[in-house]
Amino acid sequence: MSDNQLEQESVTPKATSDKLSFVHDAVLLQETVAAVLGVKSLPKTDDNQNSLQMSGIYVDATFGRGGHSRLLLSQLAADATLIVFDKDPTAISVAQELAKSDSRVKVVHDSFATLTDSLAAMGIIQVDGLMADLGISSPQIDDGSRGFSFMRDGAVDMRMDTSRGQSVAEWLETVDDETLANVLYEFGEERHSRRIARAIKQMDSYDSTLALAEVIKVAHPKWQKGKHPATQSFQAMRIFINNELGDVDDFLEQSIPILKSGGQLAVISFHSLEDRRIKQFLQRHSKGQYPEDENLPMPPNRPRYFSKPKRVGPSKAETSHNPRARSAWLRMATRTETDYLPDNEP
Repeated sequence: MSDNQLEQESVTPKATSDKLSFVHDAVLLQETVAAVLGVKSLPKTDDNQNSLQMSGIYVDATFGRGGHSRLLLSQLAADATLIVFDKDPTAISVAQELAKSDSRVKVVHDSFATLTDSLAAMGIIQVDGLMADLGISSPQIDDGSRGFSFMRDGAVDMRMDTSRGQSVAEWLETVDDETLANVLYEFGEERHSRRIARAIKQMDSYDSTLALAEVIKVAHPKWQKGKHPATQSFQAMRIFINNELGDVDDFLEQSIPILKSGGQLAVISFHSLEDRRIKQFLQRHSKGQYPEDENLPMPPNRPRYFSKPKRVGPSKAETSHNPRARSAWLRMATRTETDYLPDNEP
């Protein structure tokens, strides 16, 4: 989630005069589920009569509101298992309701960065497929009280997991100008980060997202047409407070030993900071080429843990129906038969 936040905020809420019905359309739904199952496409049916009935253990690392999980379950056999992760307590409540009606579902309230330890606690060492949708969900944006929105007032929170950790407001109270500016630049690619950071630190309080967005707007000397001037700054603070990029790196690295030979990895990203990480990870581990070897006269033979990766974007029909999908990319690859060597030992 990122550059498309303004677009998402303007199009995804289905609202009545006094009530939001929080709706979330899963992005690249068919493509992601097909990828994690290792098939080109899913059966063309609405009644599940042609279900693939795949056995195995699968992980939805970002359950959200369960769109990808539900479609995946429709293609799994009765003896299959689906483990779902999420930081968000509301998402976990939805997942627990699903688990009550489907015994194949196991729920983990934690970041996917805990993948190895959380699965080990269940007695699971390897799985057949991993999928993750790294975008922030529409219900999180639509609910102003969560603090993600710069177009709906609420507390400046932005935590994915509201049951633990420091909110953005608490962090802003103590952070210095320089550190704040660096965060805005590194995680939001905000060119005017220092000017905006100074303005934010001059605020008397951080109890209103709309007030924070207005301060950023006034401080911002120039912004892209059709894009709210607070977009990149809100993105940066959210990514930082939730350690989103660190969690992505940890998740990707753990996917190597966790996936069985022939297992599938499918990850959807919404902005360049995430997509670049996924792209470089898959390129590195599909080619066996590592930065630390570049200047060696005789580079060691490194294992190739993944097949040649593929990238898929949304169709015109999907972006027409759901503009949030416009910035999405699905990257996928198959785990090879190479044994995992910790620390990339030759």
